[in-house]
Amino acid sequence: MADFDYIIVGSGINALVAATMLGKKGRRVLVLERNDRIGGCLRTEEITEPGFVHDVMATTMVLFLTSPAYGALGKDLEARGLEFCHADLPTGVLRPDGSSVIFSKDRRRNITTFEALAAGDGKTFDREMNLLGADAAFLFSLLGGALWSGGTLKSVAKQGWSKGLRQLAAWFGDALTPARGYLETAYKSEAVQALWAPWVLHCGLAPESAYSAEMVKVIGFAVELAGCPIVKGGAINLVKAFERLIADQGGAVRTGAEVEGILAGPGSRAVGVRLTGGETIKADAGVVCSVTPHQLYDRLLRDWPQPAPADISEGVARYRYGKGNMQIHYALSAPPRWKGDLDLAKVALLHLTPGLDGVSRATNECERGLLPAEPTVCIGQPASFDPSRAPEGKSVLWLQLPETPRFIKGDAADELHTPADGRWTEELRERYADRIEALLIRHIENFSEIKLSRRTYSPADLETMNMNLVGGDPYGGFCGLDQFFLWRPFKSSVNHRTHVPGLYHIGASTHPGPGLAGGSGFLLASSLR
Repeated sequence: MADFDYIIVGSGINALVAATMLGKKGRRVLVLERNDRIGGCLRTEEITEPGFVHDVMATTMVLFLTSPAYGALGKDLEARGLEFCHADLPTGVLRPDGSSVIFSKDRRRNITTFEALAAGDGKTFDREMNLLGADAAFLFSLLGGALWSGGTLKSVAKQGWSKGLRQLAAWFGDALTPARGYLETAYKSEAVQALWAPWVLHCGLAPESAYSAEMVKVIGFAVELAGCPIVKGGAINLVKAFERLIADQGGAVRTGAEVEGILAGPGSRAVGVRLTGGETIKADAGVVCSVTPHQLYDRLLRDWPQPAPADISEGVARYRYGKGNMQIHYALSAPPRWKGDLDLAKVALLHLTPGLDGVSRATNECERGLLPAEPTVCIGQPASFDPSRAPEGKSVLWLQLPETPRFIKGDAADELHTPADGRWTEELRERYADRIEALLIRHIENFSEIKLSRRTYSPADLETMNMNLVGGDPYGGFCGLDQFFLWRPFKSSVNHRTHVPGLYHIGASTHPGPGLAGGSGFLLASSLR
C-alpha cells in the first residue's frame, strides 16, 4: 500500500483547498511544490525595506471569503491563525481630472453617491443588485458549480420550469452581455461607468468581452457584501494556516520537490509521480495536478505509454494565454495624501483610469503587444486597515497593472525603446514603472517626499517565480467565452477528470477559472471519495 491516497502537484489556492478537503474525508494527502515555498500566487515578503510587508502577487480575498471552500474550511483555518482585515470603503476610482467615486459596503450610501452623479443611477444600482440577489443561487451554481453534473442539469431544468424556456433563454442572453453595452445603457454617469469598468480586468476580460457585464454585477454584489478583505499580516498567513491544517489531518507538504512525470500503473492508470532526480512516490487513489494544460500534457505526461486522444492534443495546441500582469510595490515613510477626497486614503483597492474608454483603449493596446500609454492602475492600500504591514507611522502601496503585454511589439506612447525580440528587460521594466510613478505623483501630493523604495515585477519576473503564470498571465489562460465555462480548458473537457484514469486537473486553467476562491480544488475534492 502506498504512503498516500492522493498526491497533489502544485500548491496554489486550489491545491491547498483540495488537500484540506480530502484530509477532512480522512484521506492521506501529499502536496508537492517545486519552489522553496508553497502558496502559488499567495506570497508575502519584505521586498522593499525591513519591516515593510508586501503581498507580492495576490492580496484581495473577497472571492475566498465568499466561497464554498471558506464555508467548509473557514473555522478550521481561523483556529490555526487565519484572520482577515476589513475596510469600510472597499473600492473606488480616481480619474485624471482628480474626480473620484468611492464605493462602500453600505447600500444606502452607494445609492446616494450614484444619485448625486446622475439622477436614477442609484436606483438602477439598487435594482440591479436586488435582481442579482434574487438569482444568486442559480447564478453561483453556474459560476462555481460542476457544470457537467446532474445537479446543474436539475438546476437549469428548475429554472426553465419556473421562468419558462423563453425567459430562461433571455436570462442567458443577458448574462452574455459585454460590460461596455451594459454600463453605457444602465448608467448615465461616466463616473459610475468608470468605477465598474476596471473590474472586468480582474476577471481576465475586457469591457467588450462577452459575459463581462455579468461579472461586473457579481463583483459589485460581492464587494458590497464582503468588501475587499486582506489577510492580517499578509497572505502568507493563509498559506501557513492551510499547511497546519494539512499536517493536523495527517497529510504532508514537501517543497523543493519538482515533479517531472506521472507514473503509469496497470490499465494505464496514474499511480504516482516521479521527481527530478529519479525518486518515485506512489498514490493509491490518484494524482491531482494544479498546473497549466501545457505543463500537464506536454511535460508531466510526455512519456505516457499511450498518446493523448486527438481532441486533447488539439486542445493543448490551441490553448491560449491572456494578458500579462505587472506588480509594483512601494515602501513609504508616511501614508499618502491624496489630492481631492480625503476618503481616498481609506479605500482598500483604488483604480486610476480615465474611465470606460480608457480601460478599453489600454486593454486593446496590451492585446496588440503595446505598452499602454495610460494603463489602468490598481492600487491597494493595505496598511490603511492592517497596520502590521508597515512600521508605525509608515505605509506601503500594492500596485497591479493588468494590461501588460506578455510579448512586447512597441510602446503606445512612443516614448520607450522596446527590444526587438519582444522580451522584457530590467531597463524596460523600470522605465515603464516610471510612467506609472508619474501618475502617482500627479494624484498624491506628498509622494516624492515619502517614497522610500520601489520593487517592480515584470510579466517575465512573475513567470520566473511561478511557471503557471505563462508570460505573466495570472489567470491560467485566456478567459474569453470560447475558453471558459463548459469549454475550460478544452472543448472536450468534463469537469476535472482527464483521459487518464486516476489523474485529475485543477487550477486557474480549469473551471471555474482563476481567482482565490479555490473553486476547482473544492469541486474536485467534493466529488472524490
